[in-house]
Amino acid sequence: MEIGISTFAETTPDVHTGEVVSHAQRLREIVEEIILADQVGLDVFGVGEHHRKDYAASSPALVLAAAAPQTKRIRLTSAVTVLSSADPVRVFQDFATLDGISGGRAEIMAGRGSFIESFPLFGYDLNDYDELFDEKLELLLKIRESEKVTWKGGHRPAIKNLGVYPRPVQDPLPVWIGSGGNQESVVRAGLLGLPLVLAIIGGRPTQFAPLVQLYKKAAAHAGHDISKLPVASHSHGFIAEETELAADKFFPSTQAAMNVIGRERGWGHYDRSTFDMARSFEGALYVGDPETVARKIIHLRKKVGITRFMLHVPVGSMPHQDVMRTIELLGTEVAPIVRSEIAKWEAAGEPEE
Repeated sequence: MEIGISTFAETTPDVHTGEVVSHAQRLREIVEEIILADQVGLDVFGVGEHHRKDYAASSPALVLAAAAPQTKRIRLTSAVTVLSSADPVRVFQDFATLDGISGGRAEIMAGRGSFIESFPLFGYDLNDYDELFDEKLELLLKIRESEKVTWKGGHRPAIKNLGVYPRPVQDPLPVWIGSGGNQESVVRAGLLGLPLVLAIIGGRPTQFAPLVQLYKKAAAHAGHDISKLPVASHSHGFIAEETELAADKFFPSTQAAMNVIGRERGWGHYDRSTFDMARSFEGALYVGDPETVARKIIHLRKKVGITRFMLHVPVGSMPHQDVMRTIELLGTEVAPIVRSEIAKWEAAGEPEE
C-alpha cells in the first residue's frame, strides 16, 4: 500500500487575513513539502497542472525536478498532466528529464483535467475535447515504446522516423490514467494495461468499487495481468493531533475554494454540514487525527481495492506550517498503521470485500 500527497499549488486569498501568497513563494513551499514527504517515508508526491491565477504550478515536471536532487526515495508525479492540450513529445521529454535527475522516480498521470483554461491558451478547440485526449495518449505511449517514432494524427503534425530524447531511466516510464469516475476512461485504462488514478472527492468512496472492478475486467479481457496493475485514489484531507482541531482548521479554506469552483460550475453552496457529512467514516474527506484517517484509508483499501492513496492537501490556501504538519503526521503516524494493518490482512489471505 503506497501512501503520498498531491497538491494543486493553490494561491487563493487567506480566509482569515485576505493575503495572497505569491506564485514564487508557493512553489518554494511545495519543494519543502516534497522534501519533508520523502524524509518521513511517504511513497509519492503529485503536483497538478493548472493555467490560471489561483494556481502556481503550470509545469509539474519543473517543480518536481527542483525537489528531485534533494530527495532519495519518493516517487514524483504529475497529478495530472492535462494531456489533451499538451504536446506529448514535450511531455515525454520533460518527464524523462525528471526521471534522469531523480534516478528513475518520475511518473506521468495523464488526464483531461478538471479545468478548461489550457485549451484556449494553447489554441485547442473544446469541441475536440475527447478526440484530442485519445490522439495525444496514443502518441505518448508510442514515444514511450520506441526511441524512433513514426506517427500521424489529426491535431498534431506528423512525425516520420524521428528520435525523442532524452530516454528515461525507467523502461517503460510509468504512465497512469487519471479519471474522475467516467466508465469510458476506466475501461480505456484497463484495455491499455495502464495504472488507474481515481479522483474520489465526493459522495461515498465505496461507490467507486464497481468502477475498479470494471477496470480490472477490461484489463483481463485485453490479456493484462491485473495483479500488476495498481489503482490509486486522490482524495481531499487534513490531519492534526485531534479530529475536531483538524476539521476546524481545514473547513474555512475548503469552503472558500469549493464555493469559488461551485459558482463557476453551478454547484450548491458548500457549508459546514456538507463538510461534516463528507468527513464521516463513509464520506470522501479524509480529515481527522491519525487514527481516524488511517482507519478510513484501510476501509478504502478493503472495500474498493485502492493500492495507492494520495491525500490532497491543502484545498484552498492554508498556512504552510499546517500543511507540513499534516505531511509529517501522514508519514510518521498514519502510514505505519495502514501498512501494518494491510500487511496482516493480506498475509491472512482475506479477499477484497
